[in-house]
Amino acid sequence: MRLAVIPARGGSKRIPRKNVRQFNGRPILAYAIDAARATGLFDHILVSTDDEEIAHLAKLAGAEVPFFRPSELSDDHTPTVPVIAHAVATCLSYGWEVQEACCIYPAAPLIDPDDIARAYHLLTQGGSAYVFPVSPFPSTIQRALKLAPDGTAQPFFESFVKVRSQDLEAGYFDAGQFYWGTRQAWLDGLTIHSNAKALVLPPWRVVDIDTSEDWERAEKLFQVIRSGADR
Repeated sequence: MRLAVIPARGGSKRIPRKNVRQFNGRPILAYAIDAARATGLFDHILVSTDDEEIAHLAKLAGAEVPFFRPSELSDDHTPTVPVIAHAVATCLSYGWEVQEACCIYPAAPLIDPDDIARAYHLLTQGGSAYVFPVSPFPSTIQRALKLAPDGTAQPFFESFVKVRSQDLEAGYFDAGQFYWGTRQAWLDGLTIHSNAKALVLPPWRVVDIDTSEDWERAEKLFQVIRSGADR
């Protein structure tokens, strides 16, 4: 059995009520549910939440809310792995024979169902406990700069100052869309980034929505991508 778990708590701080805010005319949470359904991979698509409104909207969008997340797993400091482990363990207690579970973040409207499917096939090939999408940094991380209070710039890594950018190894960042994992990986609390294979996505399909500016950029990208798909 394959499980999709969308962790959507009600207490987001940087963008209040982020998980139910309207994105291009729909609650942003709905896009994660749509993507999970479109894969055809999941026996159950559920939302792990502590919030009544989120639960209501999740059900309207086609997800299940078979339980409410406990308060100790619903604060600003709770990492992802314990939340998904709780969902997996709870579903196992219902008699659901969960083998793999995919955490799909609720505020990732650019998520592509094909990416979820490709990542699942990577997971089934073995060799890692998790699979998740990454995207390349737009410039070399070894040439990163830091700014002093007086506005002057200094390199983070002096040893790379004279190295040509084309001679430096590419760096990647977590796309912040989803994580596939085996049942045991979640239950054992394995860290994701050090126990995973990565699926590389193009930068134009990745936005980490943490600020109002991120939100506006994501909406514009979404509209461009959708207009291209409709042609």
